[in-house]
Amino acid sequence: MKTGALAGIGLALASGSNVFASSNKTPSMTTKWDKVFPKSDKVDHKKVTFKNRYGITLLGDLYLPKNRANKPLPALAISGPFGAVKEQSSGLYAQTMAERGFVAIAFDPSYIGESGGEPRNIASPEINTEDFSAAVDYLSIQHFIDQNRIGIIGVCGFGGMGLNATAVDKRIKAVAVASMYDMSRVMAKGYYDKLPLEERTQILEKMSLQRTEDAKKGSPTLGSRILPEKLQGNEPQFVVDYFNYYRTPRGFHPRSLNSNGAWTATNAFSFMNMPLLTYIKEISPRPVLIIAGENAHSRYFSEDAYKAANEPKELMIIPNTYHVDLYDKIDKIPFDKLASFFTKNLK
Repeated sequence: MKTGALAGIGLALASGSNVFASSNKTPSMTTKWDKVFPKSDKVDHKKVTFKNRYGITLLGDLYLPKNRANKPLPALAISGPFGAVKEQSSGLYAQTMAERGFVAIAFDPSYIGESGGEPRNIASPEINTEDFSAAVDYLSIQHFIDQNRIGIIGVCGFGGMGLNATAVDKRIKAVAVASMYDMSRVMAKGYYDKLPLEERTQILEKMSLQRTEDAKKGSPTLGSRILPEKLQGNEPQFVVDYFNYYRTPRGFHPRSLNSNGAWTATNAFSFMNMPLLTYIKEISPRPVLIIAGENAHSRYFSEDAYKAANEPKELMIIPNTYHVDLYDKIDKIPFDKLASFFTKNLK
């Protein structure tokens, strides 16, 4: 596996090649159903907006059980993977959990998809953590939701953000993550923490100089596209797996950076110096459920997060499962376990 260059999804750092036209316009809200999964006849769905603490307007898909009684329901805020949009994996999780009796919101994080924020195509360990709390803000004030029964699901890179949000936001009563990535760790240290200090320094130097160039022209430069137009045949298996989700009809979405876009060339700048899971122990005594595939390249993130967290905690390893399988494979994603976990702990 190529570790030094941080090869893989969402980690194109600073090529300086502006391969896509930059746009500072916030995308408009789409009214048609444009998810990569079919619409369920067991739920009601609507688009909603809310603002985070920085005044950025976020857009989410709200899913509600059709057979809901006239009493406040438990709710879930869901986002991820890193570079994905709510029309992909997080929306599938939200709709499926709504089928099981939860109100669930899948939202685009700041700066991508249909959510606001400028410049576009950028991520932030702090602001994306805040996005989860902003979703909790929204859920907390809805009359059909019990504000004391709100949880989080984070997928892939937003698993790390979800754990961080739960540590700081005491309104969140339980958290589950699937195929979790610690984005600050992988950007700062490379896969399996094998990024040499010399190369880390070179990456930071390159991004620092890129900031000067961006300041001169007054707008950010985009880095290399996240996934190629087509595979060359020499990619690591996990990149092939990402390609087979994001670049095929299985998971392709035009607003997804992972499907056809690029992060800014300096996107990793703050991630490389701000560890996300510093306070993971402070989630306790609220429960943590960590789900990972047995064969996932990312499994070590989940195992290390489990070791770092205090009780109550559970690590669930899904046999014969790879990282991307937990994005959309219904036979692999343990929805019954997620439903029982949140039913037990959101009460």
